[in-house]
Amino acid sequence: MKELTNRLIKFRDQRDWAQFHTLKDLAISIAIEAGELLEEFQWKDLKAQREHIEGPGKKRVASEVADIMIYLLLFCHEAGIDLLKAVKEKIEEHERKYPVEKAKGTAKKYTEL
Repeated sequence: MKELTNRLIKFRDQRDWAQFHTLKDLAISIAIEAGELLEEFQWKDLKAQREHIEGPGKKRVASEVADIMIYLLLFCHEAGIDLLKAVKEKIEEHERKYPVEKAKGTAKKYTEL
């Protein structure tokens, strides 16, 4: 993760783009790219979604996922967030909120379990 972030920072800095990478603009970019990922599946039923991801759409979907990850890594760098640590802590929080015996097989929010 650190190696990818360092490569992104080098790429960004060589082009003098750091001036554009405010937290707000990076957050907006994450949302925009997430919207582009959603467009890949819009109006497709489950079967069409699977066909899309297993066929010609896979490359476009992978590209959108990569864009999201790039902006997420840059955002975390600028915000001083350790992404791996944050994810680990979130998983632990979910394990507490959604114990298997209460959450298995249901999509209910933890407050409804």
